[in-house]
Amino acid sequence: MCYYNGCRVSRADYIRLMAIEKEIRNLLLLRKVQSGFDYGNWPVIKPINGGKDFELTEMHWEYIPYFIKNAHELKESRKMFTWLNAKAENLFVNDKGRMSMYKEGATKGRCLALSSGFYEWRHIPKIGKKGLPLKQTEKIPYYITLKNEPEYFFMAAVSREWENIDMQQSAETFAIVTTEANELMQKVHNSKKRMPVILPEELAFEWIQPGLTEQRIKELAAYQIKAEDMIAWPVAKNFLDTEEDPATEFMYDQLPAL
Repeated sequence: MCYYNGCRVSRADYIRLMAIEKEIRNLLLLRKVQSGFDYGNWPVIKPINGGKDFELTEMHWEYIPYFIKNAHELKESRKMFTWLNAKAENLFVNDKGRMSMYKEGATKGRCLALSSGFYEWRHIPKIGKKGLPLKQTEKIPYYITLKNEPEYFFMAAVSREWENIDMQQSAETFAIVTTEANELMQKVHNSKKRMPVILPEELAFEWIQPGLTEQRIKELAAYQIKAEDMIAWPVAKNFLDTEEDPATEFMYDQLPAL
């Protein structure tokens, strides 16, 4: 799933979506890698004025549901649940056939998470002393981005405003929408075979428009960017802690090509 993201907007002065441009100003958009499990803020495009305009802001990366009432409940819930991602198939109905907690966000809080590339792990069988593959696997991290080195692209996301009742405070929270993996991501994220929903500019703009039918929301949420438009390469296992560029390609011995 998409739990580790990067945003390398350093040269651009503006974020552009269709014919709309927004000055970056004081937002910190240069984030070579950030773990969702840090539960920090992330740059997000939020529609305003009925979808005719947008606001570049930051939201808490973790879609906090309505039944969490305070910080203690949130901390305890993290021991059992992860709300960093929302499965496209479960935006309206969960796996048990009940109304999904993401329905509010899918209906009223569609937004776009900015990204320049994300990280996933490929599971490779370990090689035994006799040179044969074992049942045990080794996790190799990969950096995945779009070809032609884009400054940024758009991930579909859903958001809701969470209220901390004890503190009488509120915060905008969001989750990145994921869908079934395309051909490339099936090879990279070969354990769960999922990928974030990366939308081209026209569909990204449509995603944040009001008045979409439930069927159209489902169609956009299931969008798969073409494998040939993506590129992936292995990175060092300590990419989260290195002082160097975490997206630098790393060569592993006996690593099969994708």
